[in-house]
Amino acid sequence: MDMGAAGKRIYVIHENEAWVEPLRAAFADLALPCAEWFIDQGILDLAATPPEGVFYNRMSASSHTRNHRYAAELTGGVLAWLERHGRRVINDSRALALEISKIAQYAQLERHGIRVPRTVAAVGAARIIEAARAMPGRFITKHNRAGKGLGVKLFDSVDTLARHVQSPAFEDSVDGITLIQEYIEAPEPFITRVEFVGGDLLYAVRVDTSLGFELCPADVCQVGDAFCPAGESAAPAPRFRIVPGFSDPIVERYRRFLAANGIGIAGIEFIVDRRGRLYTYDVNTNTNYNADAEREAGLFGMRTIAGYLGRELRSLDPARRSETVSA
Repeated sequence: MDMGAAGKRIYVIHENEAWVEPLRAAFADLALPCAEWFIDQGILDLAATPPEGVFYNRMSASSHTRNHRYAAELTGGVLAWLERHGRRVINDSRALALEISKIAQYAQLERHGIRVPRTVAAVGAARIIEAARAMPGRFITKHNRAGKGLGVKLFDSVDTLARHVQSPAFEDSVDGITLIQEYIEAPEPFITRVEFVGGDLLYAVRVDTSLGFELCPADVCQVGDAFCPAGESAAPAPRFRIVPGFSDPIVERYRRFLAANGIGIAGIEFIVDRRGRLYTYDVNTNTNYNADAEREAGLFGMRTIAGYLGRELRSLDPARRSETVSA
């Protein structure tokens, strides 16, 4: 990470070049000063003073799948250092803690009155099988530190799970923790992803899972995982559609949850079961957007993010607080 840039600017902390490309274009369109800290390995001098500016953390829970095994851990140190010096951090160390642990994520969601699927965490093959016995019906597995739908599989029985866990096909979570989670059956094949920028609702997108479920909406994503909590079969091109005028009481609870956990930008996914009960199962703090859906709706997430970060940057200079950046 290059700390030599002069003047206040927006710093994007990440480890995936492809996911940042649309944001770069938005910064250029708005003529915003920016720099990137690509964190996969490096040196952090705690005696140094960080540059002035706004820092946007986009570190991913799936960074280890791109051979960046310790990127999240190093980012945790960088965020602690920035916060020690009072820098403005979007998606701060609290957000990172939730990004890399579903257990922590679900605990905070429930703390804010948000229902999550019944989940049991386990370490070790025998304990994973034991945990599955607590599920009354079909269930899924997933990695605690996930991203990209890692470890997500649907099972009809404990015996089927036992054969899988004891086979070479079983892949442990990078943190060693596997989650056993109840299967949520939806009356219609779709889930909803609610996008927030600056803590405010940007839009909701309905993801049609009848042809399968792509866990990442970005065009560059290539995900081969077969199951989401709805239990649909995988397909190469799920359909995304932005829902005009989306409104639901869950939005206000999401806002409170985000504010309490240092999250300024995120996508939150939920599913509704046959009895009309809403279950929230994922919070993604380095959210991406589907270009086709955005073009159809005339709403653009990365440009909105760039405008928000630009306003945050200008707010650091009292003489320029009255200026705005068009999003």
